[in-house]
Amino acid sequence: MEKSKILHIIAAMLVFAAIISFSFIIKNNSDQVPKAIAFSVIFILVIVLAKKAAANALDADVEHEIWEVSRYGLRAGWHLEKPIPAGIILPIFISIFSLGTLIVPTFLTYETRALKRRAAKRFGFYSYTEMTDWHIALIGAAGIIAALIVSIVLYSVKYNLEYFAIISTLYAFFNMVPFSKLDGAQIFYGSKLLWTTLALVTVLFVIYATLIAIHII
Repeated sequence: MEKSKILHIIAAMLVFAAIISFSFIIKNNSDQVPKAIAFSVIFILVIVLAKKAAANALDADVEHEIWEVSRYGLRAGWHLEKPIPAGIILPIFISIFSLGTLIVPTFLTYETRALKRRAAKRFGFYSYTEMTDWHIALIGAAGIIAALIVSIVLYSVKYNLEYFAIISTLYAFFNMVPFSKLDGAQIFYGSKLLWTTLALVTVLFVIYATLIAIHII
């Protein structure tokens, strides 16, 4: 993994920890900040490793980077001279604007590339080393599924971790949005059926999380 990509992952962890900690501080629960930091680090690692495992199963590699936005319109020439790090700015802005009420954890996007060994396994022709949209969708789906599994685990344990389970669900929900280079967009363009299935499951999780949140409040 390139050093710059590692820094992107660390940046995502720091922003995640910051917005969750801000939420706790606003609610006068500063004692939960260490938990927020630990959760942020572990959660991002789980998501990254889940995609890495899916990519490896497809004889590919996946690299993560902070989500950037370079377009400001639909026309081909409507591009910014320098991309905006939306994966840092948007979550922080929404967290501050909502006074910690809403957490939008859309930090990272991913790029996939086929490994050389894929050529040998896929019929021996170089053309088969290319990753299809379906394969890219599967890798993105692995991250969403991992987030939902983390949510289930946190709901199951008896250590008052429901709030973190809700955040895990929100991660899956917001990253399923088929916009820009978010996971949802890459899943949607790879397989609309896969995206629809995951979207429905994620919405069910959000409904359950909302009921839990009401109970917590």
